[in-house]
Amino acid sequence: MIAPIRLYQLVHPYFFHGVCRFQPTCSNYAIEALRLHGPIKGFYLAVFRVLRCNPFCKGGYDPVPPPKDKK
Repeated sequence: MIAPIRLYQLVHPYFFHGVCRFQPTCSNYAIEALRLHGPIKGFYLAVFRVLRCNPFCKGGYDPVPPPKDKK
């Protein structure tokens, strides 16, 4: 699931000229979410991060939430 994101990161600068609203970028956030939370929850977190990236959101620092301990 990470390979398409890496491809997007390579191709993105040639087609889109924008500045990311968030830190880390949405693609880096998605990779980190997938690594920390697995494919299902990581995908869910990444999709909702991208949906928040719009002109009505001021952005800023928005790290991936840490995984909750399973007891």
